[in-house]
Amino acid sequence: MVKYGLDYTRCRWILPLLLGIGVIFGIIALAGRGWLESQTLPYVQQASLWQNCKRPDQGGEWSCESLMGYAWGRAAAATYLVGFLLLVICFALAIIAFAIDTLRFNFIRGIGGLLFVAAVFSIMGLVIYPVKFSSEIEMTGINMFSWAYGFGWTTAIMEICLGFFFCCLPNYEDQILGNVKPTYFYSSP
Repeated sequence: MVKYGLDYTRCRWILPLLLGIGVIFGIIALAGRGWLESQTLPYVQQASLWQNCKRPDQGGEWSCESLMGYAWGRAAAATYLVGFLLLVICFALAIIAFAIDTLRFNFIRGIGGLLFVAAVFSIMGLVIYPVKFSSEIEMTGINMFSWAYGFGWTTAIMEICLGFFFCCLPNYEDQILGNVKPTYFYSSP
């Protein structure tokens, strides 16, 4: 990407595209019912960020209770949601930043800083949830934190990594804009 510059049409939109993928993963984590699931048959427990569902046996009906009745449930949902909203804002700002012909590198560094803040909020929600869930809610059977919880961690890791990319990109401003003369390592005999 640095070799060809951000004007190279295939490389210019890689970072906003990765932010868009992070937004999709965040939506999956927010809407997914697989934050905690039973590991073995009969499947008797399933939880999301918003509610916990149990059933007495294999053919029984699921009974669900909201996790918003717990202070830690509201805290986990709020912090993860704030991190997700900051990620969406960063995605919109990245689209704007890379759509302008002349890049504003300080603007891009600000997006990186905002991504680090989003990662802090996301990680806070992802840590509060399992610690308090396992200590305050009785779990039946063998349970595991599952796929939707994994998508939440993937989003947080992407926020951190993309934050580094957005913060370090202005260090290569001259190379990206083509202001550096090429150096040739050829010597005549």
